[in-house]
Amino acid sequence: MEVILIQDVPKLGYTDEIVNVKNGYALNYLIPKGYAIMATPSNRKVLAENLKQKAFKQERVKNEALELAKKLDGLLIRVGAKASSSGKIYGSVNALQIAEVLKNQHSIEVDRKRIFIDGDSIKELGTYTATINLQKEVKATIQFEVFAE
Repeated sequence: MEVILIQDVPKLGYTDEIVNVKNGYALNYLIPKGYAIMATPSNRKVLAENLKQKAFKQERVKNEALELAKKLDGLLIRVGAKASSSGKIYGSVNALQIAEVLKNQHSIEVDRKRIFIDGDSIKELGTYTATINLQKEVKATIQFEVFAE
């Protein structure tokens, strides 16, 4: 029996995939638990339309991410931090501070969870690199300078 998976099922398949399983497995487990629906001609048409719309949305999101990546690539931002005379920072510079600087200085909103700083944590003054994962396939690299306030 062919079924359309509504959600990922380990060792069977992924969402929106049509798989062939035994009748008992489909009727007694997959369908009642809400993991799958029967692959009738009407359900196949609905699946095809959903996949088409999903592809269109993903393409739009990817294009927006590419535009944002063009703005971000090669951008140098300045992050202020309290530091001692030897150049050590009190505390550290993290992704949250970089996201705030991007928002305040450049009007670019980026989720702090998508910003990855090269190295563990920034505890000295200097210039560093951060990678921003805008989308699954789109990444941007920015330079940031930590200066003493």
